[in-house]
Amino acid sequence: MPRTPPAPASASALPSLDRLLRSPTLSALIQGHGRIRITRLLRSHLQVLRERTSAGQLSAADLQHAIEGPALLAAIDAALAADARQDLQPMFNLTGTVLHTNLGRALLPEAAVHAVSRAMTAPVDLEFDITRGRRGDRDARVQALVCELTGAEAATVVNNNAAAVLLLLNSLANRREVVVSRGELVEIGGAFRIPDVMRSAGARLLEVGTTNRTHPADFAHAIGTRTALLMEVHASNYAITGFTAKVDTAAMAAIAHQHGLPLAVDLGSGSLCDLAAYGLPHEPTVQDTLAAGADLVSFSGDKLLGGPQAGILAGRADLIARINRNPLKRALRMDKMGLVALEAVLALYREPELLAQRLPTLRLLSRTRQDIEAQARRLLPPMRSAMAADYSIELAPMHSQIGSGAQPQAQLASAGLRITCTRRGGLDRFARRLRQLPQPVLGRIGDDALWLDLRCLEPDDEARFLAQWSALQA
Repeated sequence: MPRTPPAPASASALPSLDRLLRSPTLSALIQGHGRIRITRLLRSHLQVLRERTSAGQLSAADLQHAIEGPALLAAIDAALAADARQDLQPMFNLTGTVLHTNLGRALLPEAAVHAVSRAMTAPVDLEFDITRGRRGDRDARVQALVCELTGAEAATVVNNNAAAVLLLLNSLANRREVVVSRGELVEIGGAFRIPDVMRSAGARLLEVGTTNRTHPADFAHAIGTRTALLMEVHASNYAITGFTAKVDTAAMAAIAHQHGLPLAVDLGSGSLCDLAAYGLPHEPTVQDTLAAGADLVSFSGDKLLGGPQAGILAGRADLIARINRNPLKRALRMDKMGLVALEAVLALYREPELLAQRLPTLRLLSRTRQDIEAQARRLLPPMRSAMAADYSIELAPMHSQIGSGAQPQAQLASAGLRITCTRRGGLDRFARRLRQLPQPVLGRIGDDALWLDLRCLEPDDEARFLAQWSALQA
């Protein structure tokens, strides 16, 4: 005999929201998360059941099961978990890019984390001068450290380097001309373009030279009565090679000063230490740029500096004073958490011989291939045991990059694990599964393989990484 189809559910069988809220099943959740939040999630759950009932997708038995204790509790627990996943998630960055813009750039050192924690949980002397008992300057401590480390006369900070460039131009060149080499009219991530920033700041861009060659005479001939300053923009995320010519900072400074004009240099990433001393490609430092004659230097806090997102301006005291008087300064200022984090990071540079141990960015950038290979050999056996038969995993040499526009052509010798699959589409599916782990793992796919560069996997994180991997069962 044919089986009788189950009786369809009726919308009238749905219990009221109030009745479910009074049930003992949800009492613990209400106590732990509050009545308002649980009410919102429960209302959404009931709406889904109502829609499925109206569409004839639920039997009476299915509906009864969905509103009873265990199933109801599981549904609300799942909704709470989905809410939690909307928060920023820690990830394992195995892309090979150390300063990854999409993953938050520089990791903060412990000193900065502790400083931020203190600033978040207690009143602090952000804009209060304890000695004099009156209002103080919120940038004072950071300014003192920047000046100490760079030799600048003065400094000021805003919330990122794009803001620093905008503020500089609006303060010193509004309705006037800024002379820039055509080969330095850069665009970085997010369609941030130097010409657009100048236009927004009220400055008029005056291009000189050609894309590949600019000479001192190009700058000298362009200067006129409407010229406010000369500007040098560090080509952070591209390189021009071959038949090229560029006017160095010292020569540009000489031309500017001969005409009574300031030279502003946008260093982009900006470094406060000689990276070559750590076996890394050379990058112009803020100190060297100022010593070469630049009157103002702007640079980022969350790139090679290894700190929080910030834009720092350092240079002549009279120019910094003009910038600080601009009303935009308040609109672009950093919050207290960013300031205390930046102060803590800058303080680490006072002890340069310990910097590579204490600053995560420098520690990760300066890891040797031998060290990373040793780590890969430790991880390979347990990772291989969790892989299905149609996947293979092997140790492979790799090349990392600094990232965030710093040294675009530089490659750092690294190592990691190369995963291949005989199944069509298997690599994409596996990469997706890695991104769905409790702490997502992000590698890169190329040349028919999934590459997991281990440069950014700290040894202290290995156990947590392997615990996830062991449960993966590819």
